[in-house]
Amino acid sequence: MPVPGTPVPSLVDSRSRGAQQANANAAIGKNGILATGPGSRSAQRQAAGGTITASIPRLTSPTAPPPGVPARTWLRGFARRIRITDHIIVIAAVAIAQVVRFGTTDHALLSTSGITLRYTGLSVAIALAWLAALKLESTRDIRIIGAGALEYQRVIHASVKVFGIIAIAAFLLDLSIARGYLAIALPIGMLGIVVSRWSWRRWLVTKIKRGRFITNVVILGSGRGAEDMIRSIRRDRGYHIVGACVPGDYQERSGDGDLEVDGLAVPILGDEHSVLAAVRRAKADVVAVTATERLGADTLRELAWELEAEKTDLVVQPGVTDVSEPRLKIRPTGGMPLLHVEAPQYQGAHRLGKALVDKLGALVALAILGPFMLLIALGIKCQDRGPVLYRQTRVGTAGAEFAMIKFRSMVIGADSQQHGMAEHNEADGPLFKIRDDPRVTPIGRVLRKYSLDELPQLLNVLRGEMSLVGPRPPLPREVASYTRRINRRMLVRPGMTGPWQVSGRSDLTWEETVRLDLSYVENWTFMQDLIILWRTARVVMKGQGAY
Repeated sequence: MPVPGTPVPSLVDSRSRGAQQANANAAIGKNGILATGPGSRSAQRQAAGGTITASIPRLTSPTAPPPGVPARTWLRGFARRIRITDHIIVIAAVAIAQVVRFGTTDHALLSTSGITLRYTGLSVAIALAWLAALKLESTRDIRIIGAGALEYQRVIHASVKVFGIIAIAAFLLDLSIARGYLAIALPIGMLGIVVSRWSWRRWLVTKIKRGRFITNVVILGSGRGAEDMIRSIRRDRGYHIVGACVPGDYQERSGDGDLEVDGLAVPILGDEHSVLAAVRRAKADVVAVTATERLGADTLRELAWELEAEKTDLVVQPGVTDVSEPRLKIRPTGGMPLLHVEAPQYQGAHRLGKALVDKLGALVALAILGPFMLLIALGIKCQDRGPVLYRQTRVGTAGAEFAMIKFRSMVIGADSQQHGMAEHNEADGPLFKIRDDPRVTPIGRVLRKYSLDELPQLLNVLRGEMSLVGPRPPLPREVASYTRRINRRMLVRPGMTGPWQVSGRSDLTWEETVRLDLSYVENWTFMQDLIILWRTARVVMKGQGAY
């Protein structure tokens, strides 16, 4: 399952009988972890912080894993619940469509080709085809259930394909299927399935937060690769690291029986030859491998076979980060499956489609929110007779500067006072943030809390300078300090909202903001935009993390 609230890519569990296939499949999957390659012992110590004291917390003993239902048990139950819910919704959708369109009378579906079929039979056929499509599209695969955007996207694709096939079949067989019947069944069923998947995901996240559902993990590897994987896993409450198996020479050098990472001591359960014993001892659900270059293809293949018998998943870090499943393709080269990382989708027709949606969305939002925005403007004007709008130079696509428009939330001349307040800055990196900024007006505090000061940016969206969803629009002085990595944020238009808005807002560190924005740019999809817009509405209503 994904990290709650974070749009990141996933690990894929693999029970393959081929080492290379296990390597490739492990690039993506069910829990949002991708780590970097292994490093030296000195790099490992440096990443761990250098100084380790005796107060380092040690993980629970591997012979006594934390309370909670292990993954091999709860995943089957969760998939079964989703399957039952899908069946109920699909059957209900076609039944409602038939009753609404024809009432309780079972009308005949006539064809000029001499084929006669009643609508009850058609409803049964559509329901069976719909459920089959959901299965064939792997919408209930344990790798993606609870994954959010990717799961919803597959559900929509499966549903649209079914009705597309029905339309083609009706044309070829000259069947007179009532369009109203299909127009009712498709949206009801598709929306119902997406809402049910969202509801089950919320239920799953609650269970994970309470420690009810866990996935026990054993790390196989050492050095920086193992440390990075441990850090990634610790960000997800659904995973629990029960120990590590490290190469024998590393064990001899460490000598303390623990793998120390950021103040956490992970018990070392053995070397690369004792993984199976460690899995049995720790009751592990997953073995995460980072030391592929030490193990070799033959050893990894043998390990995959052994773990398959134990019903334990094998995942292998591919050495790439923040890349989502649609961009990862497995292609055989010279008899060996290789993982190909495709270019980001934000180009060509996708770019034009996003721009069109932005402009239409901005027009609709202005039409609905226009009167409310006039009231806000009146309140700002009555407060101190100053200007209603505040214009600030920001940097957009490809480094082009533009004037971003906001409702003024600070006193007149606030910019000139910032230099003298530098010592009170609470943000890291090039950002400037003060939680209780004295320059903010009383009305401005309310506007900032609920992000109402950003509504005039709808005009920037109409002018093509911004998008409804995108990376945070940076200041020119921030861009001046950007590295080549951070510059990739400007491959797309900055957004009124984005992953930073729904994942902490002003409470995020600079590095977290950059990571979320880069992940968005690299893995953009329309479905992700819709989910961010939905989550933005919820976050803004709560008024948390904004100042």
